[in-house]
Amino acid sequence: MAKKLTPQPTKIILGIDPGTNVMGYGVIRTQGNKAEMVVMGVIDMRKESDPYLRLGKIYERVTGIIEEYLPDEMAIEAPFFGKNIQSMLKLGRAQGVAIAAAIQRDVPIHEYAPLKIKMAITGSGSASKAQVANMLQRLLHLDETEMPRFMDATDALGAAYCHFLQAGRPDSTAKHYGSWKDFAQKNQSRISK
Repeated sequence: MAKKLTPQPTKIILGIDPGTNVMGYGVIRTQGNKAEMVVMGVIDMRKESDPYLRLGKIYERVTGIIEEYLPDEMAIEAPFFGKNIQSMLKLGRAQGVAIAAAIQRDVPIHEYAPLKIKMAITGSGSASKAQVANMLQRLLHLDETEMPRFMDATDALGAAYCHFLQAGRPDSTAKHYGSWKDFAQKNQSRISK
């Protein structure tokens, strides 16, 4: 008698590349060791001059994406620590608002450093955005017409695909948050008393 195969569960992963002018998002559907792109795009806030209204738009759009695609998990790129402190603060706020939208909808969050994402996708931590985009195009069998104008979208797709690759590895170094309380407990140094 032949053994009946149990179908592997499907998982939807939302990837976010935080930004204050343009924020990328990408959604993949996974089943077993297969992944396919569902959608990718950007939240363009360049026409909005008020930085607080930009944050509101991020929250509103990320919430809308979560409600439309119902992700099981969110992978977000950690801010890159550069020399410009003001840019870092703005980027951290954008990331925080996206995280808050996911927490509000009970979506578990996984944070990955840009180096980790590049390594997972291309095998090189010094890969360019174009190299990451080209590798994702091959891995996910994307047509040239599906490739976005802004590489923020492919960076977000890269975060989602990195999480897909890391999900089967128990030694993953990604930070995992199941709730706001969990986030707060694991980030005491980032929360003011």
